[in-house]
Parts: sequence; C-alpha cells; structure tokens
Amino acid sequence: MHPSEVLFQGTLRPVTIPVCDHYAGAEKLMRKSLALQKELGPVFDITFDCEDGAAAGSELTHAQQIADLINSEENRFNRVGARVHDTGSAFFESDLAHICQAAPRLAYLVLPKVESASEVAKAISLVNQYAAKAGRTALPIHVLIETHGALQQVQAIAALPQVECLSFGIMDFVSAHLGAIPANAMRSPGQFTHPLVMRAKLEIAAACHANGKVASHNVTTDIKDGSVVAGDARLAGQAFGFTRMWSIHPDQIRPIIQAFSVSNEEVNEAAQILSDAQAADWGPIKHQGKLHDRASYRYYWTVLQRAKLSGLPLQQNVVGLL
Repeated sequence: MHPSEVLFQGTLRPVTIPVCDHYAGAEKLMRKSLALQKELGPVFDITFDCEDGAAAGSELTHAQQIADLINSEENRFNRVGARVHDTGSAFFESDLAHICQAAPRLAYLVLPKVESASEVAKAISLVNQYAAKAGRTALPIHVLIETHGALQQVQAIAALPQVECLSFGIMDFVSAHLGAIPANAMRSPGQFTHPLVMRAKLEIAAACHANGKVASHNVTTDIKDGSVVAGDARLAGQAFGFTRMWSIHPDQIRPIIQAFSVSNEEVNEAAQILSDAQAADWGPIKHQGKLHDRASYRYYWTVLQRAKLSGLPLQQNVVGLL
C-alpha cells in the first residue's frame, strides 16, 4: 500500500495544492503569469479573475478569453483556476457557461461573496451542470469567506465535499463591519492583532483543518517590500494555521513560496523517520531517543508534501514516499 493509504486510514487525507495563489485579471497580466509559471514550474497556482478583472461592458468576452487561455498551450501544468462573479450577479451563469468550456483543464473555480452553505451548494450544482457538458465531474471549488454569513457557516461550507479551499477576503470582511473595524486592520500589523479579524482567520483555518481542506490567507497590499509579504506569510502559517496565501503581484510569489517552505533539515528528518517507519511496516519506532508512531508519521508526511509543492529538490527515496 502507498504510505498515504496506510497513514490516513480512518482519517481525512489533507488536500495538497501549491502554497501560493496568484491573481491576475487583465490579459497582459494573465499571460505574464503563465510565462512565470512556465519558468518556475507548478509551484504556484494562477487564478484568472472575472470579478475584478473584466472592464465594464466586456464581461462576456473576458470570460471567453479566460477559457481560451486555460485551453491554450500557454497553460502547461493545468494549475490555473478562475474567480467568477458572485452568485447574485447577472454575469455568474454566463461566467460558468464560458469558463467551464475549459473544465477538463481547469484547476478550480472560486466563488466570492457567498453568504451561506446552501448558497455554495446551489452554486456547485450549477457548476457541475456546465462542467459535465465538457466532460468534467467534481470540479474543485474554492470559496471566499468575506461576509458575516459565510463566517457564521464556515464549518458547514468547509464540510461540502467538492470544496477544496477556503480563502479569507479581508478587505470585504473589514468593510462589512461599516467602520467598526479600523482600516489598519486590513494590513499588518493590525490584521494579526485586531480581535475580530483574528477570530475570522482562526475560524477559517480551524474549519479547513477539521475537514481536510486548504486554508488560504488574504493578500498583502504592500507590493514593493518583499519582506512584508514574507513576514505576513510566515505569521499566517506559523501562528494562524494557514497553508496557502494570495499573491496580487508577481514579486510576491517567491516570498510567499519561501515563507511556506520547509528547511532542508526538516526534510531530512522527515525522510529518515518515514523511511525507518516504512521498514518497520509503519509500526512504532525510536528516532534519536524519541518514540514515533502513525500520529507523528502523518505530520512528517505533510512536511515532505510541503517540500514537494514548494519545488525543493528531493532525493529519489523521498519521492517514493510521496
């Protein structure tokens, strides 16, 4: 049996997708993102944006352009998703009609501004109808948590089988409080210290981990200072349990990937422990004077998964464990 089948029997096997989600809306930026992905490899995802990327009056042609790019040779790794208009928009269904033409090569669809689990379930049903026309079933769905209603039902949303990832939309969330949360809570350090924002982040992360889904952290609006982006990513991961983060500028991609990467020391330790465990048929072992069993093996398996997704070079024996 594959190690993952042994280690996750009776437990949720976590979703593993790249740690960086780069948003691009205009055609020039979408093509630039695809070129960068070709250069770096599939270590980050790209989300083509219908909601904020289309100029007024060109929503239909923009959605078709997104479908054409996803279906093109420029999409080398099939790690491109799309954010559609919200379900109440006049363009929601037309977005699906156009973009789901590329469903076989579409990595995921992002649903913004939802208010409830039932709204998400209804949207997924419609997505499936359009995706099925292109021969795709169970297209992964990412959901933006940015309203009071979505946060209230975040556990139910995360529990929906087709939902793969929850993302925090901090700016809409703060705005929804109508001035009760100050503007400085949209950026650091306020976004990590304001109690209502902290609560939202922790509830999103907890819901994701309880259901084996990916928790994606909000954007950093500072696009000039890579250290700010890296600092936000490290804090989001180490203190709040997020395993993925948005990028809104190409210069943010590398700092995010590096911040969520694991060290060579961690990779070597994880590989040694899992190799010894495999040799012991996944029974308990002693490593450097400490006991390890399947509970810790699951943790070290995720360390190796993170290393793989970050593009770290892995030895052949490590690759075999994944």
